[in-house]
Amino acid sequence: MERDSSGRRDDAVTGTVRSTYEQFVGRKLLFTVVCGVLLVVTFLASLAIGPVRLPLTDVLAGLLGNADATTQTIVWNVRLPQALAAIVAGGGLAVAGTAMQNVLRNPLGSPFTLGISQAAAFGAAFAIVFLGVGGTTGGSDASIVVDNPYLVTFSAFVWSLVSTGVILALVKYARASPETLILSGVALGSMFTASLSLVQYFAQDVEVAAIVYWTFGDVGRATWSDLAVMVLATAAGTAYFVYNGWSYTALNAGDETATSLGVNVEQLRIRGMIVASLVTAFVISFVGIIGFVGLVVPHIVRKVIGGDERFLLPASVLAGGVLLLASDTVARTIIAPVVLPVGILTSFLGAPLFLYLVIARRDYW
Repeated sequence: MERDSSGRRDDAVTGTVRSTYEQFVGRKLLFTVVCGVLLVVTFLASLAIGPVRLPLTDVLAGLLGNADATTQTIVWNVRLPQALAAIVAGGGLAVAGTAMQNVLRNPLGSPFTLGISQAAAFGAAFAIVFLGVGGTTGGSDASIVVDNPYLVTFSAFVWSLVSTGVILALVKYARASPETLILSGVALGSMFTASLSLVQYFAQDVEVAAIVYWTFGDVGRATWSDLAVMVLATAAGTAYFVYNGWSYTALNAGDETATSLGVNVEQLRIRGMIVASLVTAFVISFVGIIGFVGLVVPHIVRKVIGGDERFLLPASVLAGGVLLLASDTVARTIIAPVVLPVGILTSFLGAPLFLYLVIARRDYW
């Protein structure tokens, strides 16, 4: 009888643990599914809302190629690439920020705080001024254009990798602590911002205007070919992080614990920084500077579902896409017919939201 009683107690405990774990995982999966549904709804809304309002039936007909020529042009040539670029850019910046915060063990880790975004802005300015790719269309209604956007994109990408290289060198050779890396990133960002100001000081009026035009984060400038590159970079980076989600979750428990579980901590950190930085570099070199997405989204998702990277990483991708797509839709319509660059709106929204998260902070790690 004692044995039977003991066996029943063990079964009850096992059943309770299993039920608790299933509820624990279920909440995370539910949040991820909700983010996916919100992404679909926001995507359809972004295609319907604009200077020309389209009924949902017309949007669906346009996507299927059954609408009139005007609707087809609006959906396929204007709104669809912009909406997809917002989803990909938001997801890419969010997953990069999530990975950087995990790798650096610091809640302030993000592409912006590590100086990568500022380095890309300097690279764009370098191409516009010293390689002569900025100008105007001419005429009485002249507008600012970038004559060779691919050269600007390439220069921004190269300089963002320079910032990444400095951070990686500090990780590998100087054995810098996470706090030191954040401070180094702030210093790099300040240096590239000062370099950008110096370039603008000596640039001509048209070149300064072209630099300002590029630094405004705007997903509307992305072409289908740009989008294809961004999709490949973001998908590859996300796949890498999701595949190694268990290792990054182990890293949350501390270096010693992760090492005891068979994780090569140093290599994991270096590879994580490389992949996150490459994803960031590809995104911002095409759409410009979009602040706070990579910093705020991981905190929002972590506050809801916790720090298990196996769920946090994919959920952050979806949440980042929702946030940037919704922000871009609002930016296009809030003072229509004037279209605001989405980077301005995310900065306005991100700063107070991040302050709230700091004030209402909890122990994430």
